Amino acid sequence: MEGRERLARITVNSLEKYLGVPKYKYEKSTRENRIGVVTGMAYNQAGGDILDIEVAVVSGKGKVILTGSLGDVMKESARAALSYIRSKESELSLPENFHEEKDIHIHVPQGSVPKDGPSAGITIGLAIASALTGRRVKGDYAMTGEISLRGRVLKVGGIKTKILAARRAGLKNIVMPVENKKDIKEIPVKVKRDLTINYVKHMDEVIDLLLLEEDDNESK
Repeated sequence: MEGRERLARITVNSLEKYLGVPKYKYEKSTRENRIGVVTGMAYNQAGGDILDIEVAVVSGKGKVILTGSLGDVMKESARAALSYIRSKESELSLPENFHEEKDIHIHVPQGSVPKDGPSAGITIGLAIASALTGRRVKGDYAMTGEISLRGRVLKVGGIKTKILAARRAGLKNIVMPVENKKDIKEIPVKVKRDLTINYVKHMDEVIDLLLLEEDDNESK
């Protein structure tokens, strides 16, 4: 504009100088096998990110506590996930009458950021199963998928953005609905090459794949 020309070299290190302090901070996965903590993939205003969902089980009267600025759809998804896990009481060797004697607290960190949508259903369901059984979850996986009351894993949106976020966070193992298989075409080849994608139809597949046996817990 001043009629002068000069060469400006833009590098990763100089971006902050020109654009200012970064507005968004992206999460990095610890890849630890933990009890009651499962990593989901989220689509948000910054594009996409990973999101740890935490579940704690405490003595109580069967209350379900939901915290973390959750929207109505996500709350409904959490209740559907809990109902399905309750239907698996015998298969998971859950404590007798746990739904009457235990309170289940479901928390999604970063409480100042509103969160909604049904795509965390399988993530919440697995976190509940882990917390109730005391079995660890494989920590090097990220997942997304809606859950039905009968355990069906349903199609979700934002697959490309979610998978890119998981890869950026250091995760290469993905669990997602088989109905979203066609969306993988949108993933860049160089990213896709590094991924192991597990397509699932039912919540039982998620539990079998990611919930470690008690013997594995002791060795971690």
